[in-house]
Amino acid sequence: MYAIVDIETTGGSPGHEKITEIAVIIHDGSKITEQFSTLLNPEKYIPPHITALTGITNEMVAEAPKFYEIAARIIELTENKTFVAHNAGFDYGFIKNEFKSLGYHFQRDRLCTVRLSRKLIPGLNSYSLGYLCDELGIDNKDRHRAAGDAMATARLMEILMDLNSHSGLDLFDDVSFRLRRLNPFLNADKIRNLPEEAGVYYFLDDRKNVIYIGKSKNIKSRVLNHLGNHSSKRFIELAQRTAEINFELTGSELIALLKESAEIKQYKPIYNRAQRRTFYQYGLYYFHDYSGYLNFSIDKNNRETKTPLLSFSSKKEALNYLNKRIEEYELCQKLCGLYKSKGTCFHYELMSCRGACAGLESPENYNRRACQLLEKLTFKNNNMLIIDSGRRADEFAVVKIENGKYMGFGYVDASESITDPEQVNDYINSYPDNHDVQSIIRSYLRNKHVHQIIYF
Repeated sequence: MYAIVDIETTGGSPGHEKITEIAVIIHDGSKITEQFSTLLNPEKYIPPHITALTGITNEMVAEAPKFYEIAARIIELTENKTFVAHNAGFDYGFIKNEFKSLGYHFQRDRLCTVRLSRKLIPGLNSYSLGYLCDELGIDNKDRHRAAGDAMATARLMEILMDLNSHSGLDLFDDVSFRLRRLNPFLNADKIRNLPEEAGVYYFLDDRKNVIYIGKSKNIKSRVLNHLGNHSSKRFIELAQRTAEINFELTGSELIALLKESAEIKQYKPIYNRAQRRTFYQYGLYYFHDYSGYLNFSIDKNNRETKTPLLSFSSKKEALNYLNKRIEEYELCQKLCGLYKSKGTCFHYELMSCRGACAGLESPENYNRRACQLLEKLTFKNNNMLIIDSGRRADEFAVVKIENGKYMGFGYVDASESITDPEQVNDYINSYPDNHDVQSIIRSYLRNKHVHQIIYF
């Protein structure tokens, strides 16, 4: 059974935008058996360019039900059915996010008619729903409205089903299709039931040896990508050798990163070694020169030297980052190791360097700006608890940093009000501090949001 879904929204990001209309068509594989559609009050303003595209105005949705009022109906319609949509990731992502805001975990098997069309009707100039309708003679007089596009997707699916029946493949069972040439011990039902949540996953061979460890915000999606990855001999070999896949949920993406790093160091999986040699090769370091100026430099990471402020997978990535910070903080190229000369740096000639490279700006003045970057890349306080989402709604993940050292992580009941760092000690599992985890934490805090940071 299939639940063919289409939605209209206030914009393109499920994290910030909302659904304005939804349609669900139930199809038993041969015919349509049920239909449902409704406008939804998104509880936010619909921009004019969206109204111009869909025809849905703010006045039209003012008295419409809100998503929570029809949520039970959506669960009922899609339960035990394959979720089908044209560009399924978009529709599924919005609906999943709506349910998440209600405290409900929505997970369904998915089928994307864009991907199916590319495989079964190769060589087209476009795979948009409108273009496919024109090419295949599908009538859709109500484009960019949920009911019209859902019905067009249903007709497209019927055409694809017919093409699939003559292809000799079962492209409608994505998991079985991806596993068809892989290890016969790999359980397709277990793959289908993998969670679409954050965590760490383990690939095991037929002798139960861990041969690969990874992390993802969506374990199921990442595992399926691995199993279908034919980009290199190594990935093909990994997929063929994998006889079992285990996982551990972490809730927080930060915890997934930290746990992945620790598990790889413990198990040393054969298919992680070549990959990990390329990670964190270069670091950003700092020092004060004889004149008192704060200098930055890019250098290869060395486990026996001090921890870098930040680590990078390549020298190019490191140089790009430092060049941007030089412009942002008006730093000197020469004092950042990017300009070798006895005189002033090139930026001084352009008047974007204030002359520290020639002693024309005092160390005190220059270091004020350089220290702004330094403070951004170091922990503001050497002692902190990082609070993030847990594996369930009733718990939080906690990472402990003490005296600038990573102590480990654990999970605390959400009903507990954490005011004293000693409260979490019994929940923290100890993990070793190293260059990698320091870089992971700094990078994560720089680029992502966590629930709370408690300094002590």
